Amino acid sequence: MPKAVISLLVAAGLLVLAIALNPSAERHRAKIKQAIAEHSQLEKVLGVGVLTAFASRYHSVGVGSYTTLNEKVTSVGAFGMVFVAE
Repeated sequence: MPKAVISLLVAAGLLVLAIALNPSAERHRAKIKQAIAEHSQLEKVLGVGVLTAFASRYHSVGVGSYTTLNEKVTSVGAFGMVFVAE
């Protein structure tokens, strides 16, 4: 099988995998709550993570997703993983 065909099949497989594993809004919100709770016990007790997660807006771009709060990116996700901005 030619290398070009193999490369095309691998790229198509990665695209399908990225779409299937795109994190949901709930996964983003759970990760935001967890990150804020780990950052500060006081913020955890006051529920800052819950409020931040609730107020964030979820955006999906098919192969990835992100949340924003006040026009700033709060979290980014792809392939089933979510990373929270500091």
